[in-house]
Amino acid sequence: MKSTGNKKLVVFIPAHNEEANIASVIARVPRDFHPKYDVKVIIIDDGSTDRTVEVAKEAGADVVHSFGKNRGLGAAVREGLRQSCLLDADIGLMIDADNEYPPEQIPEVVAPIMDREADYTFGSRFKGSIAGMKLHRRLGNYFFTLLQSVLLRKWIYDGQSGMRGFSREAMECAEIIHDYNYAQVLTLNLLRKGFRLQEVPIAYKVRTQGQSFIKFRQYVNSVIPAIYKEMKRPALRGSSLARNQQVRETSGQQA
Repeated sequence: MKSTGNKKLVVFIPAHNEEANIASVIARVPRDFHPKYDVKVIIIDDGSTDRTVEVAKEAGADVVHSFGKNRGLGAAVREGLRQSCLLDADIGLMIDADNEYPPEQIPEVVAPIMDREADYTFGSRFKGSIAGMKLHRRLGNYFFTLLQSVLLRKWIYDGQSGMRGFSREAMECAEIIHDYNYAQVLTLNLLRKGFRLQEVPIAYKVRTQGQSFIKFRQYVNSVIPAIYKEMKRPALRGSSLARNQQVRETSGQQA
């Protein structure tokens, strides 16, 4: 993509074995919705064993970064934030690859960040509409969202959303302390550091193809200890300079 002098929005999509859904998600990402922002789409392939990578490239992804083996959604989101910073994004937008979240609503989800009203945004299913979510998943979402609300002393509607926007500083300062998942620890990390959250209503529809990685017992056994660990850590808002230095050092180690 030729440089236009515009700001940059990087849409990053963590994906593991999503060959049936990834092309549709990429095709639906709005590319020209704002005259001052250029949009790039990058895929963080979490060790897929199907044709996810090939399909993503054919569908028009600008960058595909692949792990050699499956590392977990938390690791993939962490890498998406890192790659967005390396691409010099002004704003990052993460969206799941399962075709459940509406790419058409990306402009709405990032609007509070563009307007400097928020640093961190959710595409909020529970402030919008939900189609097809089973009762046990709905109850799980309620529980973990309530837990975050209690710990942060701030009411949150959708703490497990798979569609999130980030300012540049939020991306630079975000820390995800475990590889399995990211949702709760990332929000606790950023809000405890003083970043402003805003939730934007979206229309959500449960996937019709592919299979979720989430297994309830493994999810609880992984997430609860991570929440405890995150709450025990000091909430220090690191500088952009320090975060960029960490990015460069990590990149050099992996080269």
